[in-house]
Amino acid sequence: MGTRYKGTKKEVRVLNAYITLMRAAESVTSRLNPRLTAAGLTVRQFGALEALYHLGPLCQRELGEKLLKSSGDITMVVDNLEKRGLVRRERAGEDRRFVTVHLTEKGRRFIGEFFPHHVKSIVDEMGTLTDSEQEELRRLCRKVGRKVGK
Repeated sequence: MGTRYKGTKKEVRVLNAYITLMRAAESVTSRLNPRLTAAGLTVRQFGALEALYHLGPLCQRELGEKLLKSSGDITMVVDNLEKRGLVRRERAGEDRRFVTVHLTEKGRRFIGEFFPHHVKSIVDEMGTLTDSEQEELRRLCRKVGRKVGK
């Protein structure tokens, strides 16, 4: 269902594209969420574990930037992962405000076992598109995300 807004052709076209993009993202996310929920994870917690798994320890600020989350949001995410024993914080000696987040061994095992199954689910979801359509979708989303060109 598109917009019912009665604006210019350009406004209606843009709103319809935006609505379609958001609905598609929400639809895929809603089909992937049960696996995360069953594992006791939120989307943000999974994102943090995945980033730490693939990038290694990150300062809490960098982790928030990678996940596009505010410092308050990322603090809560890390707090909850820390309570489960999946991550640990390490403060810098000189500047105690600088906090690095590390996966614990338990966290590394957890995400290492979980991630391949999650990837399979994503591959299944995105299998609706051909290889070239997947590449084109990626290119277009990056363009919109970075607001490159006009």
